[in-house]
Amino acid sequence: MTGETRFSDMMRAEGSAASSGRQEGSGGLLDSMKKAAFVIGSGILFLAAFGNSLTWHLQRFWGASGDFWQNLWTKLYVAFEGHEAALFFSGTMLAPPLVFWALNGLLLLVDTTGKPSFITRYRIQVEKNNPVDPVKLRHAVKVVLFNQVFISGPMVVAVYYLLSWRNPCGPELPTFHWALMELAFFSIVEEVLFYYSHRLFHHPSLYKRFHKQHHEWTAPIGVVSIYAHPLEHMLSNMLPVVMGPVILGSHMTSTTAWYCLALFSTSISHCGYHLPFLPSPEFHDFHHLRFNQCFGVFGVLDRLHGTDSKFRQTKQYERHTLLTSFTPLNESIPDTTKKGQ
Repeated sequence: MTGETRFSDMMRAEGSAASSGRQEGSGGLLDSMKKAAFVIGSGILFLAAFGNSLTWHLQRFWGASGDFWQNLWTKLYVAFEGHEAALFFSGTMLAPPLVFWALNGLLLLVDTTGKPSFITRYRIQVEKNNPVDPVKLRHAVKVVLFNQVFISGPMVVAVYYLLSWRNPCGPELPTFHWALMELAFFSIVEEVLFYYSHRLFHHPSLYKRFHKQHHEWTAPIGVVSIYAHPLEHMLSNMLPVVMGPVILGSHMTSTTAWYCLALFSTSISHCGYHLPFLPSPEFHDFHHLRFNQCFGVFGVLDRLHGTDSKFRQTKQYERHTLLTSFTPLNESIPDTTKKGQ
């Protein structure tokens, strides 16, 4: 099937899904957005109400080691005294790329050599990227580096100036409870902004010009998590991640931790391997395979909008869980054998 045919089929499927959604209720997209606001608002209230009991043991650990981290930060803060911008950029521009390339360097070793072989047993799309096409990979790496230097870098600079009046490099570290609440808030903001911006880029008037580049990889690998058109990288990859810290005026340490976590998460979502004890990438892998399902990060808005309905009827959905053994899920939950095979 050619790329153009797949694109046409995807658009017809999107149109069919949209028509079905209109038939299901008069509210349509607006009604689903109201439901999303209710669910997310309820989640925030739940975290606020039960935060103390849920984090009590972790708080005890932080209380025992908190002075250690504060003392380290104080030394760093004093060393950069009068150079807050340099301190901010040292964290937010160095640590996240290091996390990204350290993780993806290991994944690329497997993708390009097929070794160690025990990891390839966990490949989701078994016959794909075995090994990865070196020409496609070189092109993807060039695009990723361009996006990191010329899109992510300037956006992080902009974030600093938006936060500068809030003193993002203050002498006191955020408390443990506040840092957890910040991460929860960042995740909610990312889910909302990524879902709607991502779905917008699937609109026919935008998909072919911008988002199709990312979907060249129907079987993704970790490094292509930020392989995208620069406009898409700005609006759909970076903006959902940076908005949370900007809204809360977060400390540099929280912002840096969040950037690292976001890059780790999206790399795992694209890695193509469902590895033991790591978050399941089945959800986003299915999006690359089928194009018109599973637009979000956590799947909350997909459930509310019905954009995971086909996914929930598949073996991939059955496998979309934390793997707590060393038996690959495509072995413990094999594909259904077709009649006559």
